[in-house]
Amino acid sequence: MTAPSVAPCWPLVHQCVAHWAQQRPQALALCSEHEQLTFAQLHQRVQVAVQALEQARAPHTVLLPLQAGVVESLVQFVAVLASGRCAALGDSAWPPAMAQSVRAALEALPAHVAPQPDLAPFYIGFTSGSSGRPKGFRRHHRSWVESFAATLDSFPQVLQGPVLAPGRMGHSLFLFAALLGLWTGQGTRVQEKFSAEQTWAQLQQHPGCTLVAVPSQLVLLLQLAARKGWAPLAQPRLVLISGARWMREHTPRLRQLLPQARVVEFYGASEASYIAWMDVDPQAHPQVVGQPFGQVELRIGNTPDMPEAPQPPGSVGRIWMRSPMLFMDYVHAHDGSAAQRVGDWLTVHDMGWLDVQGRLHLCGRASRMLVTQGKNLFPEEVEARLLQHPAIAQASVQGQADGLRGQRVHAVLLGADDDLPAPSALAAWCQAALEPYKTPRRWWRWTGAWPHTPSGKTDHAALQAAVAQALQGQAPAQLQPWGS
Repeated sequence: MTAPSVAPCWPLVHQCVAHWAQQRPQALALCSEHEQLTFAQLHQRVQVAVQALEQARAPHTVLLPLQAGVVESLVQFVAVLASGRCAALGDSAWPPAMAQSVRAALEALPAHVAPQPDLAPFYIGFTSGSSGRPKGFRRHHRSWVESFAATLDSFPQVLQGPVLAPGRMGHSLFLFAALLGLWTGQGTRVQEKFSAEQTWAQLQQHPGCTLVAVPSQLVLLLQLAARKGWAPLAQPRLVLISGARWMREHTPRLRQLLPQARVVEFYGASEASYIAWMDVDPQAHPQVVGQPFGQVELRIGNTPDMPEAPQPPGSVGRIWMRSPMLFMDYVHAHDGSAAQRVGDWLTVHDMGWLDVQGRLHLCGRASRMLVTQGKNLFPEEVEARLLQHPAIAQASVQGQADGLRGQRVHAVLLGADDDLPAPSALAAWCQAALEPYKTPRRWWRWTGAWPHTPSGKTDHAALQAAVAQALQGQAPAQLQPWGS
């Protein structure tokens, strides 16, 4: 059976399924540990689900809790789109009160009448703000169609085989990856729950495949490969890394394990899709995240009117972007971490700078920046350095009020083997790569489960509160001073 020979394009996200059901009916569209569907079978299942939605007189926005298997969840997602509705992907782990709050916000949404069908909303995803409450971000078809086009333009290897999307569909990165495999006609391989061993088996089974992964998944894959002595694998053609900073010290091992794969890390946001990308380079500046995608314009400015007066290269400020891939709006209560728009420009309040080559350097979130010894410090930079240490599994850098320095830098660490190096060794490790003022002055050891937000990221707010309690003599049981 021949593979698609040209980059596909349709105005609506779901139209790829009907097309490939006609052109490649027996090609495998979706496959998990428990179920697989050809494009013909997927199209048939979608049509049945569309009829059920019509008979039930489903609302314009349908909340899918993702409690079914991953293949069935994707069938239901595509069916909602094919019915002309908008699919909101919830989280079965939400507390009842939170789920009810989201449901009420969605029920209050009026039917959206777009001037063009491709500007109609098709998807609402959720991401946690600093308060831990889910923020709903709404997408129209064109934003993802443009994102598919940007993928094929920058990474044509994705047309050479199926896409492996081994994460939760509630995470927009993996939902996009799953739909990307359907869009190209090459199909998608998914997992009910991430398994490094199953990922390796999928990589072996599918020549020319593309793996979309977050850094932690690749680290687990590398660790398992080392324990089991796996030989290098030539099948994969592309690895796309996002969701968090890639720990570049692992790049040589990843390239050794997957020698024929092009490995790319990209910076994006739920509200913006793609922003910048680069082929992995272990020697690159720690803050560089690459060049903007072809459809993306970037400017740096600290105030809402700054996009019209861009700063010179090297100046740090808020990152503003303009592209056809931006989201529509929010649909649920959100906090001060929400994205901000000024005309066609958007910022998600990340701070960074552009070098003379036009490459973007990412410092961190404006909301996390702290001032110590009269200088700005972005905790993300220090955390990245700490996480390069083989004995550190997790790190959170915090600022606590200090009468002399303004804020004193604290680090909360989780040891890779329930132990940590001495504070003097940790300080030396930081000072070998960072300016002295960025070295934490107080060290803390965390025991037990590392705190995460509902979206799976480190819960820095909870850790900062724990340190503040400890300084008042009321330290939580999991937090222990380390050598101080």
